Amino acid sequence: MNLLADESVDRQIVDRLRQDGHSVLYIAEIAPSASDAEVLSRANSLQSILITADKDFGELVYRLGRIHVGVVLIRLAGLPADFKADIISTAVRDRGAEMDDSFSVVTRATVRIRRRL
Repeated sequence: MNLLADESVDRQIVDRLRQDGHSVLYIAEIAPSASDAEVLSRANSLQSILITADKDFGELVYRLGRIHVGVVLIRLAGLPADFKADIISTAVRDRGAEMDDSFSVVTRATVRIRRRL
């Protein structure tokens, strides 16, 4: 799976997804301090699902109607980074096919996936 990880994503999550065999570009490595709009545009141009912990992407997608290939919002604040990496790895493994062209929210207890209309 092609993924673009926003700067808000813990390095451990990026490393784990790479270990799992996914192609992951990390904004912190390729375009630090890029705006949210630039990050979303880059994900689209790369045909990559955006992984982020920044709720502002929900506003870009829902309120402003920005086009996206897929967005995964991580809502795991307060958990150790290694535990977050396990949760995200499992979510992508088990539900990754559904995340394409969707807005997904991953919490400790659930993965909610809303298909784009």
